[in-house]
Amino acid sequence: MNIVTYVFGIVVALLVLVAVVELLRRRRLRERHALWWIVAGVVALVVAVFPGLLVSTAAVLGFSVPTNLGFFVCLVLLFMVSVSQSAELTALEEKTRVLAEQSALLEERIERIEQEHEVAERPTAGPTTPGPTHAEQTLSAHVHDADRRG
Repeated sequence: MNIVTYVFGIVVALLVLVAVVELLRRRRLRERHALWWIVAGVVALVVAVFPGLLVSTAAVLGFSVPTNLGFFVCLVLLFMVSVSQSAELTALEEKTRVLAEQSALLEERIERIEQEHEVAERPTAGPTTPGPTHAEQTLSAHVHDADRRG
């Protein structure tokens, strides 16, 4: 490996770590989400500083080309990030559903209270007598129908 490739690997790994730390510092990334990116940065830095480690590890694990081990590790890392994000999304969807249900119940309660308040504030024109009950209305309708037919 030539010196340019060696230095480039170290610089890129350090940039990844600096970027993740800066996002954490600015509170643009939470610690639990940064974990896998920090792991990736540290692994990249170790492999960049000690490239022979990748070659020997690949040989021990049976990879014929050390780069294939690197791709495999990246694939596993991205899989772990995806699973982590999916778990977080599922939890947030559940919280959103619960909040939407609570909001709907509160809106219904507010409407009911406002309607009760409007009924209580209506002016009355004097003493009111209660209207006929449903049974009285039905009986009256039957009597009226019988009068028309008879």
